[in-house]
Amino acid sequence: MTSGVKVCDDVKNIITKMKVVKSDDAEEDRIRLLILVIDTGEIKIEKCLLQKDVEGEADVFKLVVSLMKPEKCCYLLYDCHFETKESSRKEELVFMLWASDTAKIGEKMIYASSKSSLNNLLDGVKHRLQINDIADMDRADFAKRLGNVVKLEGNSV
Repeated sequence: MTSGVKVCDDVKNIITKMKVVKSDDAEEDRIRLLILVIDTGEIKIEKCLLQKDVEGEADVFKLVVSLMKPEKCCYLLYDCHFETKESSRKEELVFMLWASDTAKIGEKMIYASSKSSLNNLLDGVKHRLQINDIADMDRADFAKRLGNVVKLEGNSV
């Protein structure tokens, strides 16, 4: 089921930029979090945080969770940094549909049916999650969804 919601060109460009990080790009200009909302029939950028925007944060994961408002649905594309049990450091994109149980039912339906508009853009994004309760964003549960994670954003699970 599709809703007829379109993806604006800015979103297409920035998602492509997040998926194809160039080695000569400045680290502080790397996109760490993209929050997308549906506005007037289009999926648009609500917030874009760069590495330099999160530098002072003790825990980037907690910042991501704090931006998920209980009354409002959104999509998030998160450049997640973690370490696995095999001691390898990884940086992988995580796409999330945030549709809180407390959001309006009509809004949840529009976001769920419009997710398909983003699917082609998300090729290569390994982790795709639907989150309906902030309790689902518990550090340990989130890490388990990524698989064998022992540290998330530099903090132990």
